[in-house]
Amino acid sequence: MKGLKGKVALVTGAANGIGRAIALRLAAEGCTVGIFDLDETGALGCAGAIQTQGGHSHVEIVDIGEHAAVERAVESLETARGPVDILVNNAGWDRAANFLDTEPAFWDQVIRINLYGPLNMHHVVLKRMAARGHGSVVNIASDAGRVGSSGEAVYSACKGGVIALTKTLARELVGKGIRLNTVCPGPTDTAILRSFTEGPDGAKILEGLKRAIPMRRLGSPEDYPGLVAFLASDDAAYITGQTISVSGGLTMQG
Repeated sequence: MKGLKGKVALVTGAANGIGRAIALRLAAEGCTVGIFDLDETGALGCAGAIQTQGGHSHVEIVDIGEHAAVERAVESLETARGPVDILVNNAGWDRAANFLDTEPAFWDQVIRINLYGPLNMHHVVLKRMAARGHGSVVNIASDAGRVGSSGEAVYSACKGGVIALTKTLARELVGKGIRLNTVCPGPTDTAILRSFTEGPDGAKILEGLKRAIPMRRLGSPEDYPGLVAFLASDDAAYITGQTISVSGGLTMQG
């Protein structure tokens, strides 16, 4: 992709799943990748994989739900590797439950990771990007935030918030040379989805999902990094404020 080589890319939730796949792709494109995650073992494993393929990375073990911790981690990354050019907000968490069976403590946990996390990351990183006059952000939301998802009410609300936040910031910051876009995965074979299917009906649920998807398969983490790299690159220089679903045709709009 044009314009990625030599850039510093910060990826949250890069220890596993989609985030790890994105980090590996951006490193392969020539970026130095900042790996932000609470999973130290997974984060170091991702850094090792990047090193094996000849790339460069920097690991920060950080709770993105805490604004002060994000400030410290971003300062550490930029001191070590230089200014952040690309931000990918990928970190997320959920547990399947009908909304009426949940409690406020659970809402707080979901909101802290899936909404406050991106808010904190944007607030800290975009100030720096705005001062420099350039930057690109790719937010990983979910089709749950576009069309809803049974058993994911609070998560869906957070992801819908991320979509709206992206559009709003794209309008506010276009004059500062910053582009923001959203990628919405459909059902994907990750730890979150597997946690939804651990019960006795898990296999049946997975088969039902596959049948509902026109491509007749779940997404995999490797289905997303190409689009993320494109949106972060100079090849997408005239694209901002967009929401793109990657769902095997499960959701379509136009």
